Amino acid sequence: MRWRKFNGESINLPIKDAVEEAIKKEAEKGIHLKVCIGTDSQVKGAETEFATVIVFLREHSGGFMYIHNEKTRHKYNIKERMLVEVAKSIEVAYELCNLFIQYDVDMEVHADINTNPQFKSNDALREAMGYILGMGFAFKAKPEAFASSCCADKVCN
Repeated sequence: MRWRKFNGESINLPIKDAVEEAIKKEAEKGIHLKVCIGTDSQVKGAETEFATVIVFLREHSGGFMYIHNEKTRHKYNIKERMLVEVAKSIEVAYELCNLFIQYDVDMEVHADINTNPQFKSNDALREAMGYILGMGFAFKAKPEAFASSCCADKVCN
């Protein structure tokens, strides 16, 4: 998996090492972090692009994020695509969760799924929520799921 920073700079370390380095660097400055992980997708013709983000929120001091983009030609219906987004976020959260425990960093998984039943993405809400909570992670859906609905949405080309 290739990750980059928001400014486009490649992250050449394994993501777990890069995240640990970021946590340590912020802790040395006395800054407490919270991390939100989310994925969004866009369908363009025959391709679906997924963007997964790790958003680091600095207490009272802005934030930064790491980004991973991935394209596929697989065709999804809306519910499948929402659940694939959630699965991608959970995969990253699971890889990093021991770090967050070790360094006392709160973490949430954000799903780009609308809580309003009038929206098609709502069909996946129960399964997504069960999946995320079942893995032991804190869960946020729209409108509170800014990591997926705002941050990942912006970097999904």
